[in-house]
Amino acid sequence: MKLGVFTVLFSQKPFEEMLDYVKDAGVEAVEIGAGGYPGNAHCNPDELLENPEKLRSFRNAIEKRGLMVSAISVHGNPLTPDSSFAKYSHEVLRKGILLAEQLEVPVVNAFSGTPGDHDGAKYPNWPVAPWPNEYREVLEWQWNEKLIPYWKEMASFAAEHHVKIGLELHGGFLVHTPYTLLKLREAVGEVIGANLDPSHMWWQGIDPVAAVKILGKEGAIHHFHAKDTYIDPEKVNLYGLTDMGSYGNLRERAWYFRTVGYGHDLKTWADLLSALRLFGYDYVISIEHEDALMSVEEGFQKAVNNLNSLIMKESLPNAWWV
Repeated sequence: MKLGVFTVLFSQKPFEEMLDYVKDAGVEAVEIGAGGYPGNAHCNPDELLENPEKLRSFRNAIEKRGLMVSAISVHGNPLTPDSSFAKYSHEVLRKGILLAEQLEVPVVNAFSGTPGDHDGAKYPNWPVAPWPNEYREVLEWQWNEKLIPYWKEMASFAAEHHVKIGLELHGGFLVHTPYTLLKLREAVGEVIGANLDPSHMWWQGIDPVAAVKILGKEGAIHHFHAKDTYIDPEKVNLYGLTDMGSYGNLRERAWYFRTVGYGHDLKTWADLLSALRLFGYDYVISIEHEDALMSVEEGFQKAVNNLNSLIMKESLPNAWWV
């Protein structure tokens, strides 16, 4: 395994300054934002794809520091009824795939997307209950008419360019659980897998270790985000796990994101990393920091320190004692 970071955390730093900073902090890999919600502060796909010299310079800046790119990330919503943002999300996904091919990066991370409830809808609709029956009917329409056709097309495009798609299992999007990921994967192919972020499993009431086992058995984990979640049982009793309160008012949140080790103890994280290796994921552990109680620098460094004490970097041993 290698320790990495999702570099949109340091979007305010110039590209090479950011690379020096994360290298000095002790990471070995960078996950680069190339559009969508996280932005493209360090990576403009249009510039890099249209200018071979800029692409070489970009790649050299990373490699000369002994770093690797774990993934190109373009988290958007290509299925939204907002036609402008849907088009933008589709284009950055397509360009992210082309860029990953050029850089020999194996994974592009994205969201599955959420459409509206009919072709004339104005906003996305995320059904979360099977009754009244119209919710289930909406969900079936979304999957059959929007989600599966779109990802069949994009899975084929990604496969043609030797790239895998890591869909982040994130509430608000149609693919948000191990089951929905595997359901889409069965429909469109194994190029689709998970960018598994345990923070989103915890707040949905899913044990991330169990999620690793479920997905790992199918070879369906393409990338991994290291982010924690604190659950406040008292507030869960008031608001439920689908709490719609603002992230800006943590005192009233049922749950909120923390840096690694501040939502769940390090034994839990050791179990999680061990399950990843046991079930076939021995790639990058990419830190994503969205902890509102810590500065960017402090939260990042604490995650680095905690994960470096747990991560297994050497090759799997032979069972010499057997």
